[in-house]
Amino acid sequence: MLGLFFVEKTMRESWRWFGPNDPVTINDIRQTGATDIVSALHFIPAGEVWSIDAIREHQALIENAEAGLTPLKWSVVESIPVHEDIKLARPGHQMYVDNWIASMENLAKCGINTLCYNFMPVIDWTRTDLDYRLPSGAYALRFDQEKFAAFDLFILQRDKADTEYTREEILVAKQIYDAMSEAERGELTENIIAGLPGKMADSYSLDDFRTMLSNYSDVSHDSLRGNLFAFLSQALPRAEALGVKLAIHPDDPPRDMLGLPRIICTSADLELLFKTLPSPSNGITLCVGTYGSRPDNDLPVMAKQFAARIHFSHLRGVSRDSVEQRSFYEANHLDSDIDMIAVIKELLSEEKRRRQADSDSGEIYIRPDHGHQMMDDIGKAVNPGYSAIGRLKGLAEIRGVIRALSGDQSELVS
Repeated sequence: MLGLFFVEKTMRESWRWFGPNDPVTINDIRQTGATDIVSALHFIPAGEVWSIDAIREHQALIENAEAGLTPLKWSVVESIPVHEDIKLARPGHQMYVDNWIASMENLAKCGINTLCYNFMPVIDWTRTDLDYRLPSGAYALRFDQEKFAAFDLFILQRDKADTEYTREEILVAKQIYDAMSEAERGELTENIIAGLPGKMADSYSLDDFRTMLSNYSDVSHDSLRGNLFAFLSQALPRAEALGVKLAIHPDDPPRDMLGLPRIICTSADLELLFKTLPSPSNGITLCVGTYGSRPDNDLPVMAKQFAARIHFSHLRGVSRDSVEQRSFYEANHLDSDIDMIAVIKELLSEEKRRRQADSDSGEIYIRPDHGHQMMDDIGKAVNPGYSAIGRLKGLAEIRGVIRALSGDQSELVS
């Protein structure tokens, strides 16, 4: 008689949902097999408190399933936006710190205890192309360093931008700019500064964008990092008391850009964060693709090094350009420059350690991210990177790896 594998439950499969206007509905998500939802109150402006009533209303949209349907749970918030005044430590910013903490407290009262956030100045994740055509015919997100330079130097015309590029880079950027039509220049601008999913803010005009960038003209890495630490020194004690896990997302791409300092980019950045603020509630979102877009970040090593701090993980990969390593596109989840199988193995090992230690850290929430626009999703209105079929493909691949790697923890029953 054939034996049956009973695989010990590992990691929580989650799916990002942008609310009632998301083209991918809750009922669509239910069919993916994911059990948990990653979401946020996108309609509330940055700096305002998320009320318990607003949280519960959003929670009901996710969790109130028809009889006979598989229930879903809103388990991870991505994200409560950190107001720019906090990042700049402007006079009066304490109000926004208090509001952020109040939102966290209200989420905890509603049973939502894992909170992804970031501390990126002005812009969130940045891409130059939202529909980069792959050889398969599917479409991916891409960051093209040369296009980005063309935007920075000749469209934005940022003050002193030319001091941050080599002469050769400026010449190449000028050639790219000159070859663009006005429509292409407009599309590039929109891709970089428009309100992409995750930024949780209104779109900027080019003049607004210049003004916001100028606010950081005298902000150094050390001062921005000090502002992050000051913010967390207030948020972490309350998070710890509530049993809330804060999971900082890396800067994407993880390097300085547009004259803005970036401070969560490498393992050294994380080491300093945890040395300064060792609270067990101080953790990370291991965004594999973001960290992996830097060739000096070894993701399996980082997954092992910071395992106890990982509360949430975006299991996506990128492929970097062989010549210009700052350029990359969003690859298939298992076919990238990152050894995703080794990363998943480290996450499974950490979960096993937590079970054996009877740790209250809990399971690690994972989700597919930035899937390709493919098949029937091509031509549909979608949030860039968040179409259904590409993410479903990624989740299926990740699920297969988890099942295969979990086999040695399974019990074979006759």
